[in-house]
Amino acid sequence: MRFTKMHGLGNDYVYVSLFDQSLREDPARLAIKVADRHFGIGGDGLILIMPSERADARMRMFNADGSEGEMCGNGVRCVAKFVHDHGISHKNPITIETGRGVLTLALEIADGKVDRVKVDMGAPILDAAKIPTALSGAPPLDAPLVVGGQQFAVTAVSMGNPHAVIYVADVAAAPLEQVGPLIEHHPAFPRRVNVHFVQVLAPGEVRMRTWERGSGVTLACGTGACAVCVAGVLTSRTERVLLAHLPGGDLLLEWPDDNDSVFMTGPAAEVFDGEWPA
Repeated sequence: MRFTKMHGLGNDYVYVSLFDQSLREDPARLAIKVADRHFGIGGDGLILIMPSERADARMRMFNADGSEGEMCGNGVRCVAKFVHDHGISHKNPITIETGRGVLTLALEIADGKVDRVKVDMGAPILDAAKIPTALSGAPPLDAPLVVGGQQFAVTAVSMGNPHAVIYVADVAAAPLEQVGPLIEHHPAFPRRVNVHFVQVLAPGEVRMRTWERGSGVTLACGTGACAVCVAGVLTSRTERVLLAHLPGGDLLLEWPDDNDSVFMTGPAAEVFDGEWPA
């Protein structure tokens, strides 16, 4: 099986194109194997790049634990880069089918290859039942949640996948590794949840750290950064144009209107190609 290792701000996945080969193994089991950083290729999971009847390509993403996710913001930028750079399609903008639906991505080209991508991530999902979460509110804004003997104020948003946003004074001191898995598996989130601790630096700037559902601590989360942009507007903490500093680098987020799409702009990088034994 031929694969390509790619990352968006250090949020790294093993990418397999099914345009010119078939997958013989169950992708959930394969994701666990290839994502292992000691005995596999290493990554936050597996992303399949597939033909689509609705778009230029289709993306399926699997977390490091084998669970399938609906969407990955950093991943979809890398899929767009792969599709362009490997000659599958040279359209610009390009469309990618995801578990969230068909997304449109505008490509920034440098020396014939994709450098950065602006993604129309679609409108946020704010209905608590559709996020889904049992927290009260439509959507829940700074809703109290007790985990590990501590109470946190949680704002819940879905970008096609669920997110819990928690604002703190010092994001570096936030107990992410300790409470991240507890919140991920809390009964208030029936499909589990991505957890983000956020420090507001200015009305248009934040610093954030992420515990990603099914993968643990990651260097970046594109859908999470979008959720943070939405949460900041809804709680009157930040503006509609937001620069998010993640451990792996920066993302630019824009939410022009309450009923409109969130736009995310960031880089995509190819690391190496290889072959995984059958």
